[in-house]
Amino acid sequence: MDFGFSEEQEMLRQSARQFLETECAMPYVRKMMEDDVGYSEEQWKKMAELGWMGLIFPEEYGGSGLNMVDLVVVLEEMGRVVMPGPFFATVILSGLAIALGGSKVQKKKYLPRICDGTLKGALAQVEESGRWDAEGIMLAAQPDSTGYRLSGTKLFAHDAHNADLLLVPARTRGKGTKGITLFLIDAKHPGVTRTLLKTMDQTRKLCEVRFEDVAVGKEDILGKPHQGWALLDRLVDRAKVALCAEMCGGAQKVLEMSVEYAKVREQFGKPIGSFQAIQHKCANMMVQTESAKSATYYAAWAVANDVPEAHLAACMAKAYCSDAYRYVSAEGIQIHGGIGFTWEHDMHLYFKRAKGSEVTFGDGTWNRELVAQVVLDQPDAEEASA
Repeated sequence: MDFGFSEEQEMLRQSARQFLETECAMPYVRKMMEDDVGYSEEQWKKMAELGWMGLIFPEEYGGSGLNMVDLVVVLEEMGRVVMPGPFFATVILSGLAIALGGSKVQKKKYLPRICDGTLKGALAQVEESGRWDAEGIMLAAQPDSTGYRLSGTKLFAHDAHNADLLLVPARTRGKGTKGITLFLIDAKHPGVTRTLLKTMDQTRKLCEVRFEDVAVGKEDILGKPHQGWALLDRLVDRAKVALCAEMCGGAQKVLEMSVEYAKVREQFGKPIGSFQAIQHKCANMMVQTESAKSATYYAAWAVANDVPEAHLAACMAKAYCSDAYRYVSAEGIQIHGGIGFTWEHDMHLYFKRAKGSEVTFGDGTWNRELVAQVVLDQPDAEEASA
């Protein structure tokens, strides 16, 4: 297995960095934080023209036919600039779900519009319990003569206020993993109400989504009725990898900013980088960042190739990166001292993004529990060989 990036991937990284450093500089990020929409339509169109929306979708639907490893390259660069906007929600949380489990009709209907930037999507999964497992999905979908009717509330849906299409897991029967159905719902459907939430990280907007007796047809079901959890689980594994890539990019940028500051900030007549305490902080930050990258790159390869350990790799990466990005961004603030706490400095933007990304799809503790479940469910070597 080659863990190095190809020449084409490095070119993609270089072009993405050049674009984002110009189009997504910090003044733009801060402006979008204050804007309820949270992104620029002009910038969105430029990214679509670059082919980023369709990077991992088949060529027959207007995409580039690449995979998660290629997308990781772009997502890292987005994490470096804490890019605001609905890219993650559209491409990963809704578009990828359609690519993985949609019918030919659904793929033909939605994927070309996602690739050309004319359709935005969002996933509305979490409810009041805040749980990321199947037990947390309690929104009821009651069957009727034409399909189903949904009533309930979803919380913390990424960029749902900008979405044209909502991916909604709902309970159609039973408990646990059995009886969950995924629906594709027009965001402007009668009975759907989206409310922007005021959260800590305003570079990534979150919404409350209410459904009041919303009628959906059988043709709006993604995948098979009552068997949606397996598809959602596959989607979440890929979403975790995508989020880890963003976190790696953010951690790398924080490390670079901290090292540069340590070289120029003087105390007692010498750069603070000459002090052992600061050197150890920077060294620990680098270890955390590089280890996070290793876990993320392996997980990206695993999900791209659908290997048996893909779920385990995604959970391990999310567990490590959640803790690593929080740690690195917190240490970055410590190295910068008082200035790191000021609104004018950019360091707090990375810390807030780290905290938001940490809890999305489960924090380190939650994902370590998932890892433990996989490990404990595996048969012993002696039993397997018997």
